[in-house]
Amino acid sequence: MESAAVYSIEPGTEGPSVRLTGDWTADAMGAAGAALRRELGRPRRVDFDLTGVGRLDTAGAFALIKAAGEAFDLSHVQARPETVRLMTLVAQAASRKAVVRPAPTGFHELTIRVGKGVVNVGAEAIDTMVFLGHLLVVLGRTAVNLVTRPKRVRWPALVGLMERAGLDAIPIVAVTSFFIGAVIALLGINQLRQFGAEVFTVELIGIAVLREFGIVITAVLLAGRSASSFAAELGSMKMNQEIDAMQVLGVDPFEALVFPRFGALLITIPLLTFVAVLAGLFGGLVVTWNVLGLGPAFFLQRIVDNVGPTHFWVGLSKAPVMAAVIAGIGCRQGLEVGVDVESLGRRVTAAVVHAIFAIIMIDAAFALMFMELDL
Repeated sequence: MESAAVYSIEPGTEGPSVRLTGDWTADAMGAAGAALRRELGRPRRVDFDLTGVGRLDTAGAFALIKAAGEAFDLSHVQARPETVRLMTLVAQAASRKAVVRPAPTGFHELTIRVGKGVVNVGAEAIDTMVFLGHLLVVLGRTAVNLVTRPKRVRWPALVGLMERAGLDAIPIVAVTSFFIGAVIALLGINQLRQFGAEVFTVELIGIAVLREFGIVITAVLLAGRSASSFAAELGSMKMNQEIDAMQVLGVDPFEALVFPRFGALLITIPLLTFVAVLAGLFGGLVVTWNVLGLGPAFFLQRIVDNVGPTHFWVGLSKAPVMAAVIAGIGCRQGLEVGVDVESLGRRVTAAVVHAIFAIIMIDAAFALMFMELDL
């Protein structure tokens, strides 16, 4: 059992002499160190007698050094050899001053930031390739299971996510696409009226909605809705160590968590794109009917005769790629979440931003490809 730290001060001609007894440790010292410092004040010299000290740790040694201040000298310490060694180490550590390095400025700061950015981009690229490789392995394994052991596929999770990511998203996708189609119709009418070609607004609506806006609006809405949801769900599980527990139990998180989300978007985005196309055409039809007086029969006939199904299939061909990108980015960012809430918020934001950026880039790449194919 530890005994309380006790000290006594005896005045001397050159300076006070301090004799200590008991245990000078973090637990037993209490306020003795602060009291000793107040009583000593600022002496020119202090002699310490530590022969009566039972136990001494770094906290007690530092308290003695701090109490003596600039007057502390190891040559004036009388103690056992092991105590002297401890006092020497603590005194050396206490005498060191922190090295203050000036903050980089100007070109130096710019170079450091650019270097860190390049390193981060490289690390993100490597992590993305690792994620993609693991996902491809799981997709191949699941494809085999569909034929050989269909019961191993997590159908309840897949169907539930299809409902959340697909069925529940129909209202927002339909309403947004309706107004997009209406806006395209209004802009087309105002611009083509200058040339007396308002009737060609129907073709403008058909091509824009079927080819671009149907799939792009659907993908952007799901990027903000599903990618963020996937990142938040997986990130919360990562913070609570549920994913680590699954790995300990022998369950592959990619097979149990990533694949159902990937498959759900892969199935539902084409269906949502079809809904978006219908809603966009209906919005354009309503505007042309009210502004130009073109009836639904005339509108649909011009769509069939002058636009055709090619633009619809061109737009729909982008859906699987958009689904893979949105699901992949959302799940990857969720699996990269750390142990703090700040990391969760940062990864959820990154999931939405990266997904929308990827959607725009992929759509531009498809536009260039189809232009070269003359489609």
